[in-house]
Amino acid sequence: MAHRIDGRKLSRKQGPRLALYRNLTVSILRYERVKTTEAKAKEVRGQVERMITLAKRGDLSARRAVIAEFPDEPLVVNKLFDEIAPKYADRTSGFTRIVRLGQRLGDAAPIVQIELV
Repeated sequence: MAHRIDGRKLSRKQGPRLALYRNLTVSILRYERVKTTEAKAKEVRGQVERMITLAKRGDLSARRAVIAEFPDEPLVVNKLFDEIAPKYADRTSGFTRIVRLGQRLGDAAPIVQIELV
């Protein structure tokens, strides 16, 4: 997955951080909305939008690129190409929305809901 070098580190080393991004991206595509911290949502938003843009292309190369990102998630790949991409055929970008929900009780971290528009 292409990630920004200057992005947030989220107090994790590279491997666990990339796994977190991948898992959060899959969850957003699977459930279409996820509650998480604001920093994580802002960091993963671009990856979700990139996957939807690839799926909108719809060709074999795009499908293989998405499968390369999520090799263990065939149901998510199929949902992305069959349900999500056609829904956004008329949009060029802006497939996600971040809604602030307040602060977490334990550490007062800002909690948001990231969802597909």
